[in-house]
Order: sequence, then C-alpha cells, then structure tokens
Amino acid sequence: MQFMLLNYVKEAEFPSIPPDEVERWFGAYRAYVDAMAQAGVLVSQNALKPTTTATSVRVIDGKTQVLDGPYAESREQLGGYHLIEVPDLDAAIAWAARCPTALHGTVEVRPVRDPL
Repeated sequence: MQFMLLNYVKEAEFPSIPPDEVERWFGAYRAYVDAMAQAGVLVSQNALKPTTTATSVRVIDGKTQVLDGPYAESREQLGGYHLIEVPDLDAAIAWAARCPTALHGTVEVRPVRDPL
C-alpha cells in the first residue's frame, strides 16, 4: 500500500534557527531518507520551495483565478513529502514517527488512492 507522508513545518521560524542546528537537522533528514531507501519503502521524496514561490489556481464560474501564494492560511506550511510503499497504516505511522519533521512540525499520513 502506498502512503504519502506530508511534512508540515513553521516556515517563518527557519531564519531564526542557528546554522549548526540547521546542519544537524539536515543530517538527521539525510539519515532518515537513507533508512527508508535501504528498507526498500521509499518510492519518491522531495522538499518544496517556500510558500512565497507558490501559485494557487481555481476555477469559479468558468473563470480561472490565479493567486500568488498558498491557497490556505495555516500555522504550518507544506514543506515536502515522502511517498512510501509499506504493508499497512501502522507501518506508515512508524515511518512518520521517525521523520525529523515530527520533532518540529507535523507529519500527515495519507493513503494514496488506487488509479481511477
């Protein structure tokens, strides 16, 4: 079964994190991704650029609206994802709990639908 691990972080706090803490966090992240790859569960993963680079699109009454920035205002912003393939939700939760993001933000675990 495939699950998307969505990493939500407090983007505004990044500039105040000391460089040595940032390096430690990225090291923990690299180790986490390596562990998933070695376990054979990692399908895909990537970080996202800041929300200031986002563009939101919606269609209302047949007219396309393009907005700068993310669609929703929230305390935490989507910072990246990991697509994993594991036997069940319990295994996906176990991988989410190991994610460094869980220490500073939130990791949402969501099953991926079968193709239509």
